[in-house]
Amino acid sequence: MNSTVQQIINTYKKDRFRLMDMLIDFQEELGFISKETVKDLADQLDISTVDVEQTLSFYHFFTTEPTGKYTVYLNDSVVAKMMGQEEVAKAFEEELGCNFGQVCEDNLIGLFATSDIGMNDQEPAALINNVPFTKLTPFRVRELVADMRAGKTVYEMYTEGYGGGNNKSVLVRSMVANHIRRIGPVLLNDCSPGDAIKKIVQITPEAVIEEVKASKIRGRGGAGFPTGLKWEFCRAAVEKERYIFCNADEGEPGTFKDRVLLTECPEMIFEGMVIGGYAIGAKKGILYLRYEYKYLGKFLNDVLFRMRGNNLLGENIAGLEGFNFDIRIQFGAGAYVCGEESALIESTEGKRGEPRDRPPFPVERGYLDKPTVINNVETLATVVKIINKGSEWYSALGTNDSTGSKLLSISGDCRFPGVYEVEWGFSIDDMLGMVGATEVQAVQVGGPSGALIGPDEFSRTISYADLATGGAMIIFGEQRDLLKDVVLNFMDFFIEESCGSCSTCRNFPVILRRTLKRIIDGKGIRKDIDDMEEWGQIPRVSRCGLGQTCTNPILTSIKNFRHLYEDLVDKDEDYVSEFDLSTAVQESCDFVGRIPNI
Repeated sequence: MNSTVQQIINTYKKDRFRLMDMLIDFQEELGFISKETVKDLADQLDISTVDVEQTLSFYHFFTTEPTGKYTVYLNDSVVAKMMGQEEVAKAFEEELGCNFGQVCEDNLIGLFATSDIGMNDQEPAALINNVPFTKLTPFRVRELVADMRAGKTVYEMYTEGYGGGNNKSVLVRSMVANHIRRIGPVLLNDCSPGDAIKKIVQITPEAVIEEVKASKIRGRGGAGFPTGLKWEFCRAAVEKERYIFCNADEGEPGTFKDRVLLTECPEMIFEGMVIGGYAIGAKKGILYLRYEYKYLGKFLNDVLFRMRGNNLLGENIAGLEGFNFDIRIQFGAGAYVCGEESALIESTEGKRGEPRDRPPFPVERGYLDKPTVINNVETLATVVKIINKGSEWYSALGTNDSTGSKLLSISGDCRFPGVYEVEWGFSIDDMLGMVGATEVQAVQVGGPSGALIGPDEFSRTISYADLATGGAMIIFGEQRDLLKDVVLNFMDFFIEESCGSCSTCRNFPVILRRTLKRIIDGKGIRKDIDDMEEWGQIPRVSRCGLGQTCTNPILTSIKNFRHLYEDLVDKDEDYVSEFDLSTAVQESCDFVGRIPNI
């Protein structure tokens, strides 16, 4: 057995539930994961090779073949394409003489596309050996390729300074910009790390839960379930071994607020996990961090190290005897579906990120079949402010049904893309004015799984009672082709990211995408629009949020922009045949050396 393989396996004490960590380490140390490594893993962990292979094959960033000394993952999300991604991709291919999805002949550079890397406020962007490069241009591509051929490290390829805030930390060294455009009650740095922890140790866990419930805060990941109620359910569980997770797997195209919180407010996020751990009686917490943010790993682990040194993590936290709680970071490996809480748990256990059937819910049987609370990054950061300033203060913000503030990731056709903190109840019209957006054709509220709305709905408000959102807001100007540039891209995303478990989610996006493409190509009929409306309802029976919302790009665009579809279909035909007999027989004729005689 390779000594590196053995060392990595031993690092995780041959724990099969740490399979994801082992595969990530193999990928980074060896460049790929070979059949021999798979066999060694299976033997050492006492599991079948199929168990290893099914996890290995599920995630985007695991490979079984070398991907080059420099591995380039270029974002191909809708905003990236709006900002010139196709020209950047073409420049890479022309400069290297190979196409995306390939490793160049000299095995120096591999080119790959990826769905989203959390940089929609500074596109086009790519990851090169896990380090983000933003605002790429064809000229910049030529410089990067020259640097790679010269053998430079990724950090030696920078031609500008580091980004602001903690991006310039020696442990991050990133060119990423935070783009914090509007600071509100959560982002406002008016509390010292540990203040909230020192407060909770003076009261009971039940009192902490009551304070969170009184604030009426709801989950900021999109589902909007009351946070205090979730904690109460978990604390009431009979099983005493419990866990709290922070879901930092923001994979929705158009979302990047959690990236900024992780960069600038990590102590507050971890403090929120400590508060949650105290409230539900957990001893361990896990931050599930998307692989695209691997560049933040050393920095975040250093924050945890310093918190332990300040008695804010570890044993007898803040001097309270018996209050023992610690946190570790679990990286994903590229799977949008792992943002769903049960799929996230499966991934953390070293499995494919397939959502579980519910019930039971994670608060009853979650990680390792123990009661588990999963909260979003923004939720946990907000809890700290609630403890510090009180539920009465927080519930006075926002609206009656949507208390507090909301962080928005705003990108697309606007002058000032970035992160904005607003109180719930903020209108879309006000949002567009705030970010400098004019001549707006549409806004995608909540990313691809949300709703595409037009100007007649811009007076609506961002709230759970009206336009609920996890935070992604993408703005499309009048120059954009909504069906070709936006809806088609979103459907490609869902087809790529489906785990394939439910037949509804596995099949219907493909069928709908094919029908949409036919309409865009001018071969559709009016009935195609009606069929898509009907078929788009079927995936709602899928078992997770991805499947239940995967047809929203088509359904909401038909609802609000039906005229775009009707302008493209043939209104006088009930049926348009796409069958071409000559094309159909050409392949067989070519094979036998005959000329089609039709």
